Amino acid sequence: MTADSFDKTLAAFRQRSPYRPFTVVLHSGSRFEVDHLGALVARDGVAVFVGPGGVPVVFDHEGVEQFVGDLSGQPTE
Repeated sequence: MTADSFDKTLAAFRQRSPYRPFTVVLHSGSRFEVDHLGALVARDGVAVFVGPGGVPVVFDHEGVEQFVGDLSGQPTE
């Protein structure tokens, strides 16, 4: 996934109203749910999600296999 595509996809998920959780699946097979809008920051193809208990997850455009969630009808830019 390109850095630009990564950033645009995350922005589309973050802009859904009302906010709905989505899942990030990594190439390693790990997955996690972004359950809160304020727990995610992204820039230039890199993101940090602060999970429950304050556990940070750093991920980037090269490590993401897919995002799982419904973006139907949502702009990606």
